[in-house]
Amino acid sequence: MKPALHSRDWDDFELGARYPTLSRLITLEDHLAFCRLVRYEVPLFLDEDAGKATAYGGRICPSHLIMSFSTAMTGHLFSESVLGLLAIERARFLAPVRPGDTIRTEVEVLEKKPTSDPGRGIITFRDHVFNQRDELVFQNDKVTLLRRRLLP
Repeated sequence: MKPALHSRDWDDFELGARYPTLSRLITLEDHLAFCRLVRYEVPLFLDEDAGKATAYGGRICPSHLIMSFSTAMTGHLFSESVLGLLAIERARFLAPVRPGDTIRTEVEVLEKKPTSDPGRGIITFRDHVFNQRDELVFQNDKVTLLRRRLLP
């Protein structure tokens, strides 16, 4: 499934459809920069040897790095129509992601609801984040307010 890199309005999303994103390599530099930015000073994230002493067997990426990168990867789907993120629900980190992994996101439309304002609608999207081995590593639902096309 090849990603279509254009913004969509509420009206363009189909219930039950999945929309792929481009993939993204998480480099060690990305990982360390994120940890510095948010001031994570956790040995599991910063020290390979400390990570080897855990059940993970090595350094892993912080969960919020995965959430941030995957959210950014979905932006092209509604970059011109998004009016706000209303909620993040059911976030689950299912497998470790490490520097050097490549992730991609498939965005599934779970629910569509019009609002009392004909120019707006709400969609609940489920982000399915996979690594380079197609293993599901993260999943969450995002309740999003989007612009609707006004009919003439």
